[in-house]
Amino acid sequence: MLNILIFGGPGSGKGTQSDLITKKYNLKHISTGEFLRNEIAKGTKLGIIADSYISKGQLVPDDLMIDMMEGLIKEPHDYKGFIFDGYPRTVTQGIALDNKMAKNEMNISTVLCLDVNEDILTERLINRGKSSGRSDDNKDTIQRRLEVYHEETEPLIEYYKKQGKLSRIEGNGNVEEVFANITNVLNKKVEK
Repeated sequence: MLNILIFGGPGSGKGTQSDLITKKYNLKHISTGEFLRNEIAKGTKLGIIADSYISKGQLVPDDLMIDMMEGLIKEPHDYKGFIFDGYPRTVTQGIALDNKMAKNEMNISTVLCLDVNEDILTERLINRGKSSGRSDDNKDTIQRRLEVYHEETEPLIEYYKKQGKLSRIEGNGNVEEVFANITNVLNKKVEK
């Protein structure tokens, strides 16, 4: 199985690139952000709890995310693997994901870290907020989300680097350029 984890700052293009990767490599796309936004829109208990954090630019608590993730990876599927988009967001979640995957006789094959300049991230998010109406894409929340990313998610770089799974991807270019950088990395993994 090819199990990929993709992460980067908010607005780095994780969702867009995940969609392209999913189609090319026949993977199941697990987007925790999309899942949580759907729960919020439906007004479920999980959605209400998640919204109380997300609307302030904070991360949903680890225990809630870990339980949700285990349910998602256990669902039956006929894909060649998973791409995790937006999870894990903390080292605690990374350790938990490794444990849940091992428990289900799986592992993370590779980790893609999209490196994008912060000015570009902010511009992308503001433009996305104008076009999509996402309430968390405003200047104050964007700044808080970037701070949270640096404090809580960036330590995953070292965590996965120590495992020899990390690939840094230049993410400042257009969608096609970034995807070409990604496929160069993934094709080597598939060939092994």
